Amino acid sequence: MKLSEELAWRGFVNQTTYKNISELDVAPISFYWGVDPSSNSMTVGHLAAAMMVRAFIAHGHKAVLLIGGATGLIGDPDGKNQERNLKSTKEIAKNIKGLLGQYDQIFAGESYEVVNNYDWFKTIGYLEFLRDIGKHFSMTQLLDRDFIKSRIGAGGSGISYAEFSYSLIQGYDFLHLYREKNVTLQVCGADQWGNSLSGVEMIRKLEGASAHVYSFPLIINKATGVKFGKSEAGAVWLDPAKTSVFQFYQFWLNCDDESVLNYLKIYTLMTPNEYDILIAEFQANPSQRAAQRYLAYEVTKIVHGEKYASSAQKVTSVLFDNATITSLSGDELELLSHEIPVAKPGFVSDVLVQSQVASSKNEARRLLESGAISMDGQKLRQDTMIAPKSLLKKGKNNFILVA
Repeated sequence: MKLSEELAWRGFVNQTTYKNISELDVAPISFYWGVDPSSNSMTVGHLAAAMMVRAFIAHGHKAVLLIGGATGLIGDPDGKNQERNLKSTKEIAKNIKGLLGQYDQIFAGESYEVVNNYDWFKTIGYLEFLRDIGKHFSMTQLLDRDFIKSRIGAGGSGISYAEFSYSLIQGYDFLHLYREKNVTLQVCGADQWGNSLSGVEMIRKLEGASAHVYSFPLIINKATGVKFGKSEAGAVWLDPAKTSVFQFYQFWLNCDDESVLNYLKIYTLMTPNEYDILIAEFQANPSQRAAQRYLAYEVTKIVHGEKYASSAQKVTSVLFDNATITSLSGDELELLSHEIPVAKPGFVSDVLVQSQVASSKNEARRLLESGAISMDGQKLRQDTMIAPKSLLKKGKNNFILVA
């Protein structure tokens, strides 16, 4: 399968300056994708872009991954209705370290180069930049963009010169990478289309050469019609300190039946043949959720590694599929302990009160008598002593780890 065919099959076709994306099948090129260090972690929105980048790499194109150490100090105003709070150089450095670690994991085994745009902006003088670059940058297109109009129009919050200049700075990134590394393509999210065109114009005006932009579409949750990547707790992060491995796994496991068909193509490396086989199994027996289980495991493996994906899978089986808690290793019990209440060994009533599942011993005993409490899949009727490494369950989704 050619790259253009794979991009179409996976749903990575959106706006592009190419007349036909089959131009990507002709010869290897150098391209870049940029992420600003506004946080120390990417989200599952960024992950979609990273998976598209992997497709480009797999088809022989050379990837330059840009970290926006300079642009991160300004902040991208696109999509924002008010001025961003500036981040310190110390915070930016910390965020860059986090992003580089995620690059290492997601692109493990792949060939790529990392650059930081602060490395070239730190030596450029202000007057030099205005004369050599700013003189050739047209403000007309920028003023026509909807987010600029909304910020400077009636009732808008206004925009600083710094944020207004963001597009010029990003455009120069493309020009610099064209000059230094023969980069002729920028891949970006749909929301970066306008900023990315700034670089194409600079290369045309200053180098007399053609360059291109390829954007990927916004990922939409088909069940809700809203931007994908949010949970009830907020954004879904790749950093386990922000979204735990277990929560990350559950996020994918709980995808709706309609959307999972697209997410499998976007967020995993499965081939069309593997996809057809899995979907046939899934549609024959939707209640088994084979598609969601495959998606959850594979995406967690890409982001956190096979060990953690396997642990999240086993912990899920203990909680929801009647696997026994004795099947969990020490590390897996540790993973579980961060997700559910933990109580010390004792009588069932004491454990229920200690974990706040019951407000009193009397309520705990009523729960026992009604058959609402089970341990390792077996209903408990009496207030017996509970040993360590046991799992109590109230109803369908309330758990207590006795450790």
